[in-house]
Amino acid sequence: MRRRTVGSAAALAALALTLTACGGSDEPAGDAGGEETSAGGGETIRIGIKFDQPGLGFKDGDDYTGFDVDIARAVAEKLGYGEDQIEFVESPSKQRENLLQTGQVDMIFATYSITDERKESVAFAGPYFVAGQDLLVAADDDSISGPEDLEGKNLCSVTGSTSAQRIKDEYAAGTNLLEQPSYAECVTALTSGAVDAVTTDDIILAGLAAQPANEGKVKVVGNPFSEENYGVGLPQDNERCEDINTAITELIEDGTWQQILDDNVGVSGYQANEELNPPEVQACA
Repeated sequence: MRRRTVGSAAALAALALTLTACGGSDEPAGDAGGEETSAGGGETIRIGIKFDQPGLGFKDGDDYTGFDVDIARAVAEKLGYGEDQIEFVESPSKQRENLLQTGQVDMIFATYSITDERKESVAFAGPYFVAGQDLLVAADDDSISGPEDLEGKNLCSVTGSTSAQRIKDEYAAGTNLLEQPSYAECVTALTSGAVDAVTTDDIILAGLAAQPANEGKVKVVGNPFSEENYGVGLPQDNERCEDINTAITELIEDGTWQQILDDNVGVSGYQANEELNPPEVQACA
């Protein structure tokens, strides 16, 4: 501000008060210098999620629900973004790296396993959950307690999935495999008796089991036989990794993480592997 003579200061102050009361100022609210007052400020953050995984990332009209979605919201809030500043972007598995590399999303929460191969093209914060491959069976079926019990039985997984092939290669070569376009269709096959089990990551199975149409009809076996660290996908040149790790740690320590898990998949009876969860975040590389 320019320096004024003392004689005109009172008049100018009075004029300024009048303009402020009438809303006549051109300055943006919150900061006369135009700088943002929080990490989010007036910006939008674009978060990649799945749109077709009930219990984790699911789009129903204008509503977005699931464990991944709620963890993403909670992390974004700790970064300074309000609900109205979040833009959710569909992030199918095969497109995740491209979405980050081309700047179409700022981060991804979408059952995105941290691997050394992926680290060559993107960065990761987290993990915020450690999943394991498991089995979904009929609620009254006690004959299947692990993959070795699938010899000669019918197993469903998604077309092209490595989950079912792992069982055939490592546990039960005589398993009969039915492939479907989606896990929801596999669950339909399970509840109709067409297959004996469905396989993929345990929390994905729990999300399916928690759906009202499946409630009480199916259960997660609870004997995971792999380890998948779900991380927050980020561009390699990001500056947010440490802040996201701090946010995840705080959500775990204050109980929010557990509450979000219970709210989204608790009705299925699923219990996360206590040896792996809640997870410990890894150092940002």
